[in-house]
Amino acid sequence: MANINPFCAVRPEETLAKEIAALPYDVYSRKEAKKEVEKNPQSFLKVDRAETLLNDDVNIYSREVYEKAAHTLQEMVDNHAFLQDEVPDYYLYELTMDGRSQTGIVGCASIDDYLNNVIMKHENTRSDKEQDRTNHIDVCNAQTGPIFLTYRPDRGINYIVEKNKKKSTLYDFVTEDGIHHRVWKIDNEVDIDKIRNNFERINHIYIADGHHRAASAVKVGLKRRTQNPDYTGKEEFNYFLVVLFPSDELYVMDYNRVVKDLNGYTTEEFKSKLEENFELQEYGKMPYKPKEKGTFGMFLDQTWYSLKVKDIVEADPVKSLDVSILQEKILEPILGIVDPKTDQRIKFVGGIRGLKELEKDSTGGVAFSMYPTSIEELFAVSDAGMLMPPKSTWFEPKLRSGLFIHQI
Repeated sequence: MANINPFCAVRPEETLAKEIAALPYDVYSRKEAKKEVEKNPQSFLKVDRAETLLNDDVNIYSREVYEKAAHTLQEMVDNHAFLQDEVPDYYLYELTMDGRSQTGIVGCASIDDYLNNVIMKHENTRSDKEQDRTNHIDVCNAQTGPIFLTYRPDRGINYIVEKNKKKSTLYDFVTEDGIHHRVWKIDNEVDIDKIRNNFERINHIYIADGHHRAASAVKVGLKRRTQNPDYTGKEEFNYFLVVLFPSDELYVMDYNRVVKDLNGYTTEEFKSKLEENFELQEYGKMPYKPKEKGTFGMFLDQTWYSLKVKDIVEADPVKSLDVSILQEKILEPILGIVDPKTDQRIKFVGGIRGLKELEKDSTGGVAFSMYPTSIEELFAVSDAGMLMPPKSTWFEPKLRSGLFIHQI
């Protein structure tokens, strides 16, 4: 039973929505974030990454940064860049990229559902990233970045979504990267009840992207419960901001790998080691994009190869993942990458950047193009209570921050 509530959103004034909407805080380096805010002073990055408004020598995890974020958010509200809806509603958020659309329901999920595994996870979190967003939510008294959730398609929910998309939009704009964003409000009480009731009949929903923000929101909620021992469970700190998409509308891209050296092997020695577990075939100068599970592209010494694994452990939802096969048969035993989360010799490249990017980054080493992890694989791992290796999924398009804020 998933508990998804409507809420009173803080959201941009209509004419400012395009300027305010920002990519997630963690896709930018500090330098890139600052440059973006200088280019667009309305960008919500100045709240999500408030160090952009401070001197470069300020520690990005200092109290000063979070207080600056809270001050900047309040200033935007005071200046009417944001407005506050007075009645709890759901919202619809549609993103269209390259002619393909996905529409999510914006609402608030229960921290108890997170704790009780109604909301399923597939990734570990890093303590430093988790603490950063915990501090940000706590000091701002608001969740500013939505968590990207998915669920198995539901005909009842889909009917309500399509019905409400026939109404006038709240926002309708195209961002610089060509993504078309549209937002609607669901304010009909009958439809609100139907959405809530339909989600209550769903046993599990899944985190697609945003594990750190989800964990941080839950930590702040639990802290507020301790501070308010007479809490009823209805307070806003018991819920966190989410956008829920049906799984059949999502697009998962490849998440590729580049290793800076061959761990002491010559090219021929490395290829010989690969042939113990893979069928290796030279492909030429054109990038090789895997067409099925269990196959990989490899760029080595200015040449592309195809690799096909000889044996897949079908019964294990984690070991059967292509990212696991690469890790367990190549990265660790041959290239010495024991912990890809911390090893500085490996770099991860999202599929949105294209395979030519791998050629630029792999001089003196080797790059691997991956077949994308499927949503069904994500479900299988989560349902088994297991975790995927780091950097297993890359979702596009990315949800914008700043379009919906949940005050706690």
